[in-house]
Amino acid sequence: MTRAAASKSFGSGPPVADALARDREAALALTPVSRETATRLDRYLALLMEWQRKTNLVAPSTLDSLWTRHVADSLQLTRLTPQAQIWVDLGSGGGFPGVVLACALAETPGATVHLVERNAKKAAFLREAARVTGAPALVHRADIGDFVDSFAGPVDCVTARALAPLKVLAGFIAPLIRRGARGLILKGQDIEAELTEAAKCWKIQAVRHPSLTDADACILEILQLEAIAAQSSNQAGRTAAESGHDRK
Repeated sequence: MTRAAASKSFGSGPPVADALARDREAALALTPVSRETATRLDRYLALLMEWQRKTNLVAPSTLDSLWTRHVADSLQLTRLTPQAQIWVDLGSGGGFPGVVLACALAETPGATVHLVERNAKKAAFLREAARVTGAPALVHRADIGDFVDSFAGPVDCVTARALAPLKVLAGFIAPLIRRGARGLILKGQDIEAELTEAAKCWKIQAVRHPSLTDADACILEILQLEAIAAQSSNQAGRTAAESGHDRK
């Protein structure tokens, strides 16, 4: 992304563009990508900043750190499952991590990232992001629970970022985990409390990986999920989770 493009997108001058350029450099040092992938990401972020004027895709306070706060945070997932080709991103919002993953996988034969988003405006943005980047992303405008119940395709990894507490999220991803998918969930400083609460309903086999972008955050790699007792956690949590997944 050139300084001129950044300045135009932000509606500000060179200081903002310089900050964004420095942030880009820092992010790509943390999570290196090919020149082609970097170009796709530039296009994606330019589009995001254009749409941000009319649709709240990311927190305004993070606009000057899009690369480190959002892009690098998303890209770090690829190092944990380098062979994964089929991803499902639940509650994709502004496209983190889903669109970023799709950009990174654009040169991988057979790769697809399924972006699940019920908000019509955000789903429209995601479709446009896939178009301008040429990334292998498929947008599903649907409630998360409905998508998971009906999705019959193959899946290597399921991911979510700032979507719902782990206790609720487990109900969404459990059907995909049982089919052999690996869960890669981006979580913040409350992970201990979330694990404790989730353990009341779920047996969780997981590994915590430190985040490259936030010392207080982690990536929870979920290998197995099993409900402790017959319950309807998947159904019970849907309303609460989906009413609050207009984030990212």
